[in-house]
Amino acid sequence: MIDVGIVIVNWNTVELLRECLKTVFQSEGVRLRVVVVDNNSPDNSAEMVARDFPQAELIASKTNDGFSIANNKGLRLLGFGQPSAPDAPRYALILNPDTELPPTALRDMVKYMDNDPQMGAAGPKLILPDGSLDMACRRSFPSPEVSFYRISGLSRLFPNSQRFGRYNMTYLDPDVETEVDSVVGAFMMVRRETIDQVGLLNEKFFMYGEDLDWAFRIKQAGWTIRYNPAITVLHVKRAASRKNRRAQAEFHRASLMFYRMHYQATTAKPMHWLVMLGLYLTGGELVREEMKKPTHQ
Repeated sequence: MIDVGIVIVNWNTVELLRECLKTVFQSEGVRLRVVVVDNNSPDNSAEMVARDFPQAELIASKTNDGFSIANNKGLRLLGFGQPSAPDAPRYALILNPDTELPPTALRDMVKYMDNDPQMGAAGPKLILPDGSLDMACRRSFPSPEVSFYRISGLSRLFPNSQRFGRYNMTYLDPDVETEVDSVVGAFMMVRRETIDQVGLLNEKFFMYGEDLDWAFRIKQAGWTIRYNPAITVLHVKRAASRKNRRAQAEFHRASLMFYRMHYQATTAKPMHWLVMLGLYLTGGELVREEMKKPTHQ
C-alpha cells in the first residue's frame, strides 16, 4: 500500500516547483504517489512537470480555481473522499511548491503518526530561507479573543505570554513537540481515516483559511493535531501569493468566512460588531462583498 499521497498545488512558481519535486522524489523509506495540480500558470509549470517529472501525475487546469478546489482535485485522484477508495494512501499530504524536504522527512512523519492512532494531522518545523521559524507552522485557532491580541499588537508586545502569544504559540520553544490547534497547509499530513470522517477541504475558501477550517473540523471530530519539530522543512513563504494582488484581499475574506462559520454563533453581540467593524475597515472591497452574503454554515 502507498504510504503517502502528496498533492502539490502550483501557480506560477516553476523553478521552486522543480526544486520541490526533486526533493520529494529523493525521499527515502516511504512509498509515494505525487499529484501536481497546476492552476493555469503562465510560466510553463505544467510543461516542466510533464517533461522533467513523468513519475508525477499532472492535472493541468485551464482555470485558476484556488487552493482548496485544486487540492481536492488531487486528493480525489488519489482516492481520498467519503469513503476513501480501498487503495488510497494511508496518509494525505498537502504540500506547497515552495518547500524543500530532507530525504527522511516523509518517512519520519509517517512513523511519527503511526505511533499515535488518534493523531489526525501533523506538521513539521518550517524554516524560512533566513533560518528563522515560519511562525504559521504551529497555530491556535483565530478566535475573536486571540485575533484581538494579534490585531492590537499585544501578541508582539508579550510574545512569551501564554495568554497574549497564542496566535502563533510564541510562548513555546520552537523545538518542543506539542499538540496544536492547527498546522499550516504548506505541509499538512492527514490520516486517511480522518479524511473519511471530516471530508475534504472546504471549497468556499479560495486561498487562506482552508487549512484552519480543515483543522477545526478534525479537532471537532475528536482527533489530535501535533507539531513535530524533529522534522525540519524549508519554506520559501508566499512565493506565489506575493505575485498575486488578490491574495491579500483573500486573506481578509478567509478570516471573515472562518469567523462566521465557527465563532459568530457563540460570540456576544458587542464583540461580534467589533469583529465585523475591524474586518470591514481592513478587508477592502472583497470582504465588504462577502459581508453582504448570508452567514456561512
